[in-house]
Amino acid sequence: QVQLVESGGGLVQPGGSLRLSCAASGSISEINAMGWYRQAPGEPRDFVATITSGGNTNYAHSVKGRFTISRDSAKNTVYLQMNSLKPEDTAVYYCNAFTATIPYDYWGQGTQVTVSS
Repeated sequence: QVQLVESGGGLVQPGGSLRLSCAASGSISEINAMGWYRQAPGEPRDFVATITSGGNTNYAHSVKGRFTISRDSAKNTVYLQMNSLKPEDTAVYYCNAFTATIPYDYWGQGTQVTVSS
């Protein structure tokens, strides 16, 4: 079992920045990758970014160059630095952890990000 707790969401003006955090606990050693997804009202949950246990990263085209995913292994925490935010980035952002030994996706409770003037 893996537990994920997100923090760092909020209201920001267009062009602003936010940093999301996701703290993992439980069976940390089973995690192969962690990432972020987002879901706007009435829309499906979409991939944003992921980082593997080996440090490889991948980004959705819509956020590449503006968002950066990173991790602090000592704190079992993954971050999403979001710069140059746009109104279309408004969504609930969910942290994800994937375990491959027994394939399973764990999800956090979500944190709201609102980009508006």
